Amino acid sequence: MKKAILLLTFNLLLLTLSAQEIALIKYKGGGDWYANPTALRNLIVFCNSNINTKITAKPQDVEVGSTDLFQYPFVHMTGHGNIFFSEPDAENLRNYLISGGFLHIDDNYGFQPYITRELKKVFPNKDLVELPANHPIFNNAFKFPNGLPKIHEHDGKRPQAFGIFNENRLVLVFTVESDLGDGWEDQEVHNDPADVREKALKMGANIVKYAFEN
Repeated sequence: MKKAILLLTFNLLLLTLSAQEIALIKYKGGGDWYANPTALRNLIVFCNSNINTKITAKPQDVEVGSTDLFQYPFVHMTGHGNIFFSEPDAENLRNYLISGGFLHIDDNYGFQPYITRELKKVFPNKDLVELPANHPIFNNAFKFPNGLPKIHEHDGKRPQAFGIFNENRLVLVFTVESDLGDGWEDQEVHNDPADVREKALKMGANIVKYAFEN
């Protein structure tokens, strides 16, 4: 027990001392963790220009089971296919989140059944709960009175944001049927109109701001 407490304390210290950096999570299972290669870079530029962050310009890649995870107060995960967490992966991610870290998962289409299954390894006794439109994550830097915006259409379903809470702190947000990451990509990748890309970047900035401040 003492060893576990010391480890969590050390991990929390690492997060406290971290610069404003964000990273993309690499995971096992065969899914394309590397999807949307220009997305985080563009989100960083937008955040630094619009919400006064000072995030290091180049996002890093980090293994979900690595202690390097604790260097980043905010990490992002995306993909289309299968994902697998080993027990050490799940334990490391759980310790990261309860120590003060924040994870944004963006379903790039087809990701939901796999990540939902694997998150049960991380928090066996917690469920994903939908965040209401009046949650602060939709109302900090930019206002989204209807909640999560729709960026790309897939199945005609409404966009939803789900969260997991630990001791009343939101530690994880999972965005579904929105495809924020596609909207963050370079314009020529998907040829999205400027207003659609701006909407995606604003919502991304809200998530980053919330993660850094809570």
